[in-house]
Amino acid sequence: MGLRDDLDRFREVGEKRREDLADFIQYGDLGGSRPDEIQIPVKIVSLPEFEYDRRDQGGVGQGDGGTPDVGQPVGQPQPQPGDDDGDGDEPGEEGGDHEYYEMDPEEFAQELDEELGLDLEPKGKRVIEEKEGPYTDLTRSGPDSTLDFERMFKEGLKRKLAMDFDEDFLRELCKIEGITPREVFEWARGENLPVSMAWIEEAHREVADDRGTWASIEEVEANVDRESVQQKIRREGIRHVPFRREDERYRYPEIVEEKEKNVVVVNIRDVSGSMREKKRELVERTFTPLDWYLTGKYDNAEFVYIAHDAEAWQVEREDFFGIRSGGGTKISSAYELAREVLEEYPWSDWNRYVFAAGDSENSSNDTGERVIPLMEEIPANLHAYVETQPSGNAINATHAEELERHFGDAEDVAVAYVNSEEDVTDAIYEILSTEGESES
Repeated sequence: MGLRDDLDRFREVGEKRREDLADFIQYGDLGGSRPDEIQIPVKIVSLPEFEYDRRDQGGVGQGDGGTPDVGQPVGQPQPQPGDDDGDGDEPGEEGGDHEYYEMDPEEFAQELDEELGLDLEPKGKRVIEEKEGPYTDLTRSGPDSTLDFERMFKEGLKRKLAMDFDEDFLRELCKIEGITPREVFEWARGENLPVSMAWIEEAHREVADDRGTWASIEEVEANVDRESVQQKIRREGIRHVPFRREDERYRYPEIVEEKEKNVVVVNIRDVSGSMREKKRELVERTFTPLDWYLTGKYDNAEFVYIAHDAEAWQVEREDFFGIRSGGGTKISSAYELAREVLEEYPWSDWNRYVFAAGDSENSSNDTGERVIPLMEEIPANLHAYVETQPSGNAINATHAEELERHFGDAEDVAVAYVNSEEDVTDAIYEILSTEGESES
């Protein structure tokens, strides 16, 4: 086996692991994993090894009697008498060890995102810390090291542009025969020049000997070029920028709220008489990866498990999927209990998911009169219902259809159908992609 073949095999390992993940969700033994550690069964991948060249070219060996066979990995002892496969154990006599790829929920969530093409970005709700962010805010006082000099310079430059004027042109006006300082001042005000009466009086005195150079303002305007402040700055550069104390601003950090991503997941399962073993298995096969996924996505995840027939009660996870079927069905009883439980998880502090599953059979009018109003009343990132009907829809299995008709394309309600293991991955995608479009 060449080096290129070895590299190709390594590249296949990552792709194969993702395939194993999808197979595990659909067909694997979910009970072998723990909440904080997920075990994905993978097929054994033999790592590449150096082997002797199959061409007989000689080279370093193990001496007479110890020369390895062609193709034998380096360091592997030669077969000895009695080591052949002829006297081995009969097939199936003993169990063997199986290999698992262990991943934590965060890694599982990342893999599932890549597998399904999802991009769920959880929102933080409860503030756990306030810390300094970028220096984007301004104040009138602070240490010199935080002085925003660029802003101060811009303010001074704007002032210079607003206050400066062409002094030489005004002096030429003062040389007009018989003109008074008041007349020069009135002309300057009409031109919006920011000059004071005191400055004009001083300039008028300075050019007294040149009075009579011009006969009128019109003659000055026709013969003397006026220079704008911008032209003067381009010609002379900036020799002086008039800064003031009021221009000073000091940068200080924006206060950023660090929010913890908390989530509470309410899992609801129908345990009425119609929910036989296959239906229960499909519920578990759908809900368990969803729990792992959200555990990996959020900083703090808590789970509530509610079972119901005609009444609802809260159970532990280890009992949730194993409760035997019995009794009638009233789905609204579970949502009424969920509403009570969620009072302990304020919507302002917690992200919420309400996942329900069953065979869509419900007592008469319960879906429209009670379940739908309760779903609209309970704020959540996502409400999802998973219908499990392995043998096809029953005549009175209308709950999922009623939800679809009422909520339509709502961004916080998903309905999925799981009739076999092959439908599980698509159902998970339907649920999580709907949540990805909503705002928490």
